[in-house]
Amino acid sequence: MKFFLRLSSLIDRLNTVVGKSVTWLTLIVVLVSAINAIVRKVFGVSSNYWLELQWYLFGAIFLLAAGYTFFVNEHVRVDALAERFPPRVQVWIDVIGVIFFLLPATLLIFWLSIPFFQQSYVLNELSSNTGGMIRWPVKLLIPVGFFLLALAGVSHLIKCIGFLRGACPNPLLRNGGLSAEEELAQEIREIAQANEATISVSKGQ
Repeated sequence: MKFFLRLSSLIDRLNTVVGKSVTWLTLIVVLVSAINAIVRKVFGVSSNYWLELQWYLFGAIFLLAAGYTFFVNEHVRVDALAERFPPRVQVWIDVIGVIFFLLPATLLIFWLSIPFFQQSYVLNELSSNTGGMIRWPVKLLIPVGFFLLALAGVSHLIKCIGFLRGACPNPLLRNGGLSAEEELAQEIREIAQANEATISVSKGQ
């Protein structure tokens, strides 16, 4: 089990490096989008190349960060029923989900997207829009992104089995058991309570 947990740690590190690096693309997308809008509104000039660049960067953010999002357990969950079960049952549900749904879907898309990319690369496919970008780099993002997501699924599966065997903590817990939404709600409540306390003190004076 120790070997597999080390493998899981390596996968997590890879997805962390990729995910945190990709976050900088968000800033670049914002800048490119803002410049495109300003140039179009002020000078009446538009470029397909720069418009497609912002689309490609958005695709890169979505695809390359998917594995990291899954690793930090911030992906979309519908836990209306599962959250009522004990932790071990929840982990078993994740094991079944990863084995029968996540891995087959991600590996299938990865496999089918390789010839999709290869054909574009061999033909040096260009955008159908005048002045647009070459297409194969953005098509390469599909197999790379789904491969990283599949790796994240393998890592999560290892940690789930490790938890069931008592070898590691519950992988479903995040940030002390709080999701990003729950943390935000808690911060809002704390700010509201602080404001109420300030108002009460002001009225008392």
